[in-house]
Amino acid sequence: AYCLLPQQHTEKNVQGTTSTVKHPDLVLLSRTSRSGIAALKTGGQLKTKAKPTIRKERVLRDPELSRQAHEDNKSFQYDHEAFLGKEEAKTFDQLTPEESRDRLGKIVERIDGDGDGYITTAELKDWIKRVQKRYVYENVAKVWTDYDLNKDNRISWDEYKQATYGYYLANPEEFQDDKDQFSFKKMLPRDERRFKTADLNGDMTADKEEFTSFLHPEEFDHMKDIVVQETLEDIDKNGDGYVDEDEYIADMFSHEDGGPEPDWVKTEREQFSDFRDLNKDGKMDKDEIRHWIMPQDYDHAQAEARHLVYESDQDKDQKLTKDEILENWNMFVGSQATNYGEDLTRSHDEL
Repeated sequence: AYCLLPQQHTEKNVQGTTSTVKHPDLVLLSRTSRSGIAALKTGGQLKTKAKPTIRKERVLRDPELSRQAHEDNKSFQYDHEAFLGKEEAKTFDQLTPEESRDRLGKIVERIDGDGDGYITTAELKDWIKRVQKRYVYENVAKVWTDYDLNKDNRISWDEYKQATYGYYLANPEEFQDDKDQFSFKKMLPRDERRFKTADLNGDMTADKEEFTSFLHPEEFDHMKDIVVQETLEDIDKNGDGYVDEDEYIADMFSHEDGGPEPDWVKTEREQFSDFRDLNKDGKMDKDEIRHWIMPQDYDHAQAEARHLVYESDQDKDQKLTKDEILENWNMFVGSQATNYGEDLTRSHDEL
């Protein structure tokens, strides 16, 4: 899925990489894992580079949490990093126990979304998920002013269109002769469709949360249908509304030299037959694409939220009060005191 940014801003995609089109006013980004096509402005025209013959990953997975093992018998490090994020956890490790407890108390008040004085598993899960994708919000904060042209702390569709497509709309003749370039005429309505989906109240103006879901649809449940639709449109070259085996492979591998396929491509063909094409009709529909790029893996945030509630819920009412959390504060956050004991057991690489 593509999104245009003004000037020369870059943005990480799901896998942390970028693809750009450099233009006086435009940068084209691949945000959900594309085929690695990059385009460069050469002699006044946009030219595309050939796709690299390496495997590309489209599957969307939770960052950080899924890469760590929960080690209850060693320390609370995993809990700290899940609850605070890795960098913020390091900050707490430098605080005194009193300072850590004080900051934790303020965090608890932010987690209690409905203000009823209790922290539920659902609220804790939402907090952990938000912490783990903090980089997404930081990225949006960096580019916000480039789109918020009238500085009203909201971004309208017209503002986004002008900031992103202004050069194209003002100079369409520059793009008419490039047969192989990305189609800006197709991209603009595609972006508008995504913007409308992100715009939950339908006023064609996005607040920061809505704009974040627009730029990073893979991170928001209500945007998942758009991610699936855009993935289908990216790969479905014959326009039949499905992804067949050859289209699936072509999205990852360009057979440019005419030689034998690498072993990993043969394996991917087997994967398509055995695990992607669930109903064995030789192609993937939207449901099968969703199953592929959004696997229903173990929910690490849900498991961690349940773990924290279970370990801290003194009266066993399946929710936490601020007092219960502060009573078990060293499970949620670190300090100089707790960090000293953990440092003695960590390897040098973990320090």
